[in-house]
Amino acid sequence: MTALAFHTAEDVQRAADDVAAHLGRGGLLAYPTETVYGLGSRPVAEDVAALAALKGRSEEKPFLLLVSSRRMADAYGLHFTQAADALAAACWPGPLTLVLTGGDGHLPDALRGPEGGIAVRWTSHPQAAALIERLGYPLTSTSANRAGGTTAPGTLAIASAFGAAIADGHLLVLDGGTLGNVPPSTVVDCTRGVPRLVRAGAIPVQELRRRVGGAAP
Repeated sequence: MTALAFHTAEDVQRAADDVAAHLGRGGLLAYPTETVYGLGSRPVAEDVAALAALKGRSEEKPFLLLVSSRRMADAYGLHFTQAADALAAACWPGPLTLVLTGGDGHLPDALRGPEGGIAVRWTSHPQAAALIERLGYPLTSTSANRAGGTTAPGTLAIASAFGAAIADGHLLVLDGGTLGNVPPSTVVDCTRGVPRLVRAGAIPVQELRRRVGGAAP
């Protein structure tokens, strides 16, 4: 398997043009994050559908969105409630995913969950954030495994699960080494006035409450 090195800022600079060209052709990407390896695409409807097909996942189950700054989230029209604003200020960049309203006309409806929101996270993985900033647009993200499978700790597991897509050039792999046993991101629904915990994860609810008090679920 051919993978692009993705350990340093210099690696990001060397890989960025190839990644941009690959994504521009509708290709998909496997890349490390601060939690697990992710699969992603451009945030456009056709590429999101291709990602769902690769994953073997129903298109009715949306993917989340990784951004490189609060500014990028705002630029895509995502709406921060008072609670979401407090949570983002306290925990971003980091393994906290917020489900937000907005994004109309900027992001495909395929990214919306049943509550009408879009799950978004400012990633704290330095290389992933630098790549997204350089691309100038968010990346969709889902764990790098077949639907229902075990998350991939490194590129060997990704190659085992998605070898055909790698071989035919549809999936480009960024090799950031083997990741530790980190839980997935904590997910909080902020589409309404009162935040709601969707998934417990890397940041415990008790820690969210310590940081932001009543703005936490």
